[in-house]
Amino acid sequence: MSISHDTDPFLAFDALIAATPDEELAPAIPSNIIPIRQGEGNPSVNARDLHTFLESGRQFSNWITERIETFDFIEGRDFTTNLFRSAAGRQTKEYLLSLDMAKELSMVERTPRGKQARQYFIECEKNLAKASADPLAVLRDPAAMRSLLLGYAEDVLRLEAQVTTLAPKAAGLERLAGTAGTYCITDAAKSLGIPPKRLFETLEGKGWIYRRGGEWLPMQSKQNLGLMDCKVVSFQASDGTRSTTQARVTAKGLARLSELLTAVSA
Repeated sequence: MSISHDTDPFLAFDALIAATPDEELAPAIPSNIIPIRQGEGNPSVNARDLHTFLESGRQFSNWITERIETFDFIEGRDFTTNLFRSAAGRQTKEYLLSLDMAKELSMVERTPRGKQARQYFIECEKNLAKASADPLAVLRDPAAMRSLLLGYAEDVLRLEAQVTTLAPKAAGLERLAGTAGTYCITDAAKSLGIPPKRLFETLEGKGWIYRRGGEWLPMQSKQNLGLMDCKVVSFQASDGTRSTTQARVTAKGLARLSELLTAVSA
């Protein structure tokens, strides 16, 4: 089965390169080949899209790692990363490049595609500058609109994947929060699957409990929030019945601690 140039943008672009001398390469590249994401913050380019277009012949993970180290690109300034889970359940790292970084990566390839990609990003910057001066300009530019909508669509897909991953955890926390009663810190640690000593250290470090004499007591602020409670517990000692005040974790507090510990270990 043959694929026409009309249905496969890569074949169409290959045909353009084959028919055009290097020095006359047109700057226009279909935005569905290297889409510019505008769904969040500053415009960015998915590094995998750029890598596929440049056809560097290198494995993506090796290519992007080497480029970052060689040219001292800085995360947060030149690129951002996030993790997402693919349909196959494999965790993958995504790199979103600034337009400046995308231009530099294109330039160092020193190939016809590298030259054209760099010129394309320069044109994108010009178009973005025009759009910021005239917001309605994007509505009159089908390519810009397509790129904008594609960026939003990718954001929606990524968020849906995150919801799918987090839904079981959220359901578990909801069931946990609905449990009646309070728990001594030792029993709360067992429920959370951590050593009691670690939970005592966490509660003290986060300002949930404090020590007075030989007793651990809940902070009033955490009691007001419904996260902690206290209870007078009687016990039999060798010299008779005694009592002590015991800090206890509520079901709501247990759910909050589960979130905090999950965030720390993530």
